[in-house]
Amino acid sequence: MGFFAAVSRVKSAQKCGSIFLRHLRCMSNVPEETVYSGPKPQTPNQRVTLTHLRQKHRKGEPITVVTAYDYPSAVHLDTAGIDVCLVGDSASMVVHGHDTTLPISLDEMLVHCRAVARGANRPLLVGDLPFGTYESSASQAIDTAVRVLKEGGMDAIKLEGGAPTRITAARSIVEAGIAVMGHVGLTPQAISVLGGFRPQGKNVASAVKVVETALALQEAGCFSVVLECVPPPVAAAATSALRIPTIGIGAGPFCSGQVLVYHDLLGMLQHPHHAKVTPKFCKQFARVGDVINKALLEYKEEVTNGSFPGPAHSPYKISASDVNGFLNELQKLGLDEAASAAAEAAEKIGTPQSQSSNGGSPPSQ
Repeated sequence: MGFFAAVSRVKSAQKCGSIFLRHLRCMSNVPEETVYSGPKPQTPNQRVTLTHLRQKHRKGEPITVVTAYDYPSAVHLDTAGIDVCLVGDSASMVVHGHDTTLPISLDEMLVHCRAVARGANRPLLVGDLPFGTYESSASQAIDTAVRVLKEGGMDAIKLEGGAPTRITAARSIVEAGIAVMGHVGLTPQAISVLGGFRPQGKNVASAVKVVETALALQEAGCFSVVLECVPPPVAAAATSALRIPTIGIGAGPFCSGQVLVYHDLLGMLQHPHHAKVTPKFCKQFARVGDVINKALLEYKEEVTNGSFPGPAHSPYKISASDVNGFLNELQKLGLDEAASAAAEAAEKIGTPQSQSSNGGSPPSQ
């Protein structure tokens, strides 16, 4: 009997331990089944994986990608069922107010990556390698990519361009075990040599270069290639030539998927500075910026005229007896004006006061 009792106690302890661990996981911000930090688990029913993207590509199903930079936008992408969330170095322009993508640092990008990783549970998360963090050597590129996964919580990285050093960097990162998305056409990090934000592929030589560069990135092991600001026939040719998905942005309807920036597609920023960097190819699916501006003006007006906050937005109550006790204590401290202000506020906000010996006025000492 003693043996069976001992077994029963062990099973009971194991059961309690299992329940505790389940509750502990619910309280943890570290995804279940992960070791330390890094990418979240890619379970088929919960997370979009490279396998999902390959399956969609084989079936000819368009892939949806949105560029986002923070927790609230990531939550929206998650809710909408977007396939891929790209944390782009365009945050330099859209969030930080710079005129180009060049100024943003790796540490700044990691802040954006971590915020997005906290909000997006379903999409595949791809983080941009910012300018100056991967061009010097394969070793530098790998080190940066590792940080984006380990410290940023991304599933993959994206890098721009098709110069031999960029191809080498892409290949080295893939060989290090990190998924890479390529980027050809208009590559904003190369505006110094491109002469500004100029579309590519508009003549024979440039069009052939777009396709050849995309093929080189595929051979380097990239799982997908972004085609930015190229004519639709060039994008169609690249998409046909490649075995991996193409993601178009300003490249027409013949790519395997499309990407737009969260702020751009929502029409969030109606501002002269942002207007000059908002691309012509972007469709505004809403004019959220107008709604925001209207709300801010209404807020300013209600604060100015004193109608906000009213009783409905002043929810924290104090009982009538505690109000009277509070007034007494204020008067003991010699704060008669503060006591009068508190009594007047209680009356205006609707806190019922009990009648005191002096007819409901603040009690005297």
